[in-house]
Amino acid sequence: MGASNYTYAEATWSQKLPDCRRDHFEQLDKPALQPLPAERYVYAEWKKARVNIDYHVAIDGHYYSVPYTLIKKEVEVRITHNIIECFYRDNRRLTSRLRRAGLRHTAVLEDLDYRNSRGLDKGLIQSLASCQWVKEHLNVLVTGPTGVGKTWLACALAHKACREGYTAQYVRLTRLLRELTIAKGDGQYPKLLTNLVKVDVLILDDWGLMKLSAENRRDLLEVLEDRYGRRSTIATSQLPIEEWHDVIGDATLADAILDRLVHNAYKINLRGESMRKRQAKLTGTTASE
Repeated sequence: MGASNYTYAEATWSQKLPDCRRDHFEQLDKPALQPLPAERYVYAEWKKARVNIDYHVAIDGHYYSVPYTLIKKEVEVRITHNIIECFYRDNRRLTSRLRRAGLRHTAVLEDLDYRNSRGLDKGLIQSLASCQWVKEHLNVLVTGPTGVGKTWLACALAHKACREGYTAQYVRLTRLLRELTIAKGDGQYPKLLTNLVKVDVLILDDWGLMKLSAENRRDLLEVLEDRYGRRSTIATSQLPIEEWHDVIGDATLADAILDRLVHNAYKINLRGESMRKRQAKLTGTTASE
């Protein structure tokens, strides 16, 4: 063994393939393996420190400044190989909520640009910023063509909810449906449904990219039924809401799904040119260059 230098030995009936452990791995374990996380695991140590009168904390012989309002107060310090982070009470809880949310964009509502006419109603956004819709377990549906900022806006709303003490989770709908199918095979289906119903704000991104199978429809109804009247859901889609019924497929289940998602929702229809195209124009070069 690499770390302990112990010898590992394993007995088998024979050296034939059916008796080998690798055969079991190939047949049973390997098909169930999940992809590695997109980001590497970062090892971190946590320490407690008290802020000095000069509003610095001492960590391993080095001094780091913090807001002067924290003088003489105790903070928690997270230490990695290249970052020192200091947290004071709610700051650490907020960081934990945002980490669990896995938002695709680090977006905040304060950065919204209302100068470009994209169908943004400033009054509605300011109303949503209060998070009363989360308290009342209402939904938000964001539609519009690709690149106009649907996912960004959804993440900004979820970020604001996290700042107000609520939990959030981002997931692409296609991936969620795939995870629900896999969960049935390994016995984790009830646990996954339970975890989803606990999330205060669930983002279902890229709604309507594919037609749903019969299994997908039943799973989606399970998720929305559990959350209806208890939690809030944000759905983003390139398709107008009027076309969602056809994408779902089965008329009866489509009625049931949309009844739990659409009728108690704020609707934001974004329009205009793709933000990605606009950025490309700003950073692009001419042919002569």
